[in-house]
Amino acid sequence: MQLQQIDKKTYRRHLNRLIVALIILLTLGSLGIAQLLIFLLTDRSGSHFWLNLLGVAVTAGTLAWLLHRFRGHPWMREIVYVWDLKQELNRITRRLRKVREGVERGEKAAMIILNFSYRGSRQVYQLDDNTITLEELDKSIAELEQTIAAHGFEISVSDYDPEMLVKYR
Repeated sequence: MQLQQIDKKTYRRHLNRLIVALIILLTLGSLGIAQLLIFLLTDRSGSHFWLNLLGVAVTAGTLAWLLHRFRGHPWMREIVYVWDLKQELNRITRRLRKVREGVERGEKAAMIILNFSYRGSRQVYQLDDNTITLEELDKSIAELEQTIAAHGFEISVSDYDPEMLVKYR
C-alpha cells in the first residue's frame, strides 16, 4: 500500500453522504422488513423482538454487500483508500512493540514500517480532523528521522511493503 494525496473536502463530503445514506437505508430497510415479516408471519400481537432483529440483520447484511460490491466505484475512491489505510495502520499497530524493538536494533525494515505508520497516521488524523495528537505525532516523526539519519539510511514512505510485517510477528 502506498500513501496517496486525497482531497479532504471530497473525502469528507462523500463520507458524510455515505453515512447519512447508510443510516437512512438501515432505518427504513430494518423497519420495512420487520413490518413485512410481522404482517406475514404473526397475528400482529405480542413482542416481535426476533423479527425486528432479523430485519436489522438482513438490512445490515445487504448494505455490507452493497458497500463491497461498489467499493471500486470512482465515487468511493477516497473513502475506500482511507478504509484500507486504516486497516493497514491497524495491522502495524498490532506489531508495533516488535517494530519499535527493531528500530532500536537499527533494522532498516522496522524504520520503514514505523515511518509509514507515522506518515499514514498523520494523513488520517488530518483527513478526519483529529488534530489533538498531531503535535505528539510530529515529535515522534522527528525522533524517527534522527534515528534514520544516525544509521545513515535514506527512507521513503514508498519503500513500505506490507510483507515487511511478517518479520515482526
